[in-house]
Amino acid sequence: MKKKVVLAFSGGLDTSFAVKYLSEDCGYEVYTAIANTGGFSPEELKEIERRALALGAREHATLDITNEYYEKAIKYMIFGNVLRNGTYPISVSSERIFQAIAIIEYAKKIGADCVAHGSTSAGNDQVRFDLTFQILAPEIEIITPTRDMNLTRDYEIDYLKKHGYEADFRKLEYSINKGLWGTSVGGKETLHSDQTLPEEAYPTQMTATKDEQITLDFEKGELVAVNGERIDDRVKAIQKLEEVVAPYALGRDMHIGDTIIGIKGRVGFEAGAPLLIIAAHKMLEKHTLTKWQQYWKDQLGTWYGMFMHEAQYLEPVMRDIEAFLEKSQDNVTGRVIVDLKPYRYVLVGVDSPYDLMKTDFGEYGELSKAWTADDVKGFTKILGNQMKIYHNVQERNKKK
Repeated sequence: MKKKVVLAFSGGLDTSFAVKYLSEDCGYEVYTAIANTGGFSPEELKEIERRALALGAREHATLDITNEYYEKAIKYMIFGNVLRNGTYPISVSSERIFQAIAIIEYAKKIGADCVAHGSTSAGNDQVRFDLTFQILAPEIEIITPTRDMNLTRDYEIDYLKKHGYEADFRKLEYSINKGLWGTSVGGKETLHSDQTLPEEAYPTQMTATKDEQITLDFEKGELVAVNGERIDDRVKAIQKLEEVVAPYALGRDMHIGDTIIGIKGRVGFEAGAPLLIIAAHKMLEKHTLTKWQQYWKDQLGTWYGMFMHEAQYLEPVMRDIEAFLEKSQDNVTGRVIVDLKPYRYVLVGVDSPYDLMKTDFGEYGELSKAWTADDVKGFTKILGNQMKIYHNVQERNKKK
């Protein structure tokens, strides 16, 4: 009997090659599966299924994990204001973990002997898929033809042509990965440190020319309304905001960072809604959290993002960090006002019942109500004791 293999299938060149190669050259019974994290339309998913079956897949499965992806990852990345190297909202990085989980669970469900992916040997995704597969199903063999054979793009295109499959893979000058939490864009410019992506490389073009003011409402750290319209489905709330901000071409940038395998990597991205949500959420937190809540959230948010990026999602400490992040959001409720402009936004302010500026203690730089001038004089004198002692000792030793 033929061995049954489940291939993580995106419809791109590498996975298209893998279907043909595994079924015709290796004799596997190939089952393809795509795990959708919010980046594909129903029409695109149907076309991916058609392509998989045309290439020789025995069956194809579409696994919709968008809501799970939000509840188990995006929510906590918002709570932690996670931006890799202060720039990248960890879009594709976090998606891959959940796609890998969905693929391996599907493989176990249908009793597959093997699981396969189309990652190369030079990127992060190979580690994300391999590590997740190894942890959740160590008994299932992992097959990676593109990586193991060190194949070139031209070789794969020629192979498919020789095996009777024609598709214009060459027209895809840029590699685009779209998901709920942003879109990554790779191309020839991202391979060079002194170049950036041209305007036309971005999937969304700027069409809005007039400024617009919008409002974002948060409850316990989660986006629940856009422009006063309540949206209880968190995924739909993000999608609604993306519709509003997309015409302004917001959230474009270039991420330069350290890969899991130790080399520097560079990728362009656009993530209008994610970057605006994180910026608005962070501003609301400045008004509603204490100094030390913010400080420790910053530390743990950075670690959470790094672990997510480096395929450590299944490490138990991630659940511990998530518990902290969730508890920290108890008072992060209110409205954030934002001005949208072509290619940028301006955070105007917030309105929250938990705003720590709204107190009877005083108004910064204006008036004190809960202490006297003498209180401040005494406080300052005591506060300076450590530094006074240090400098006194330094001066004494200079005189010796």
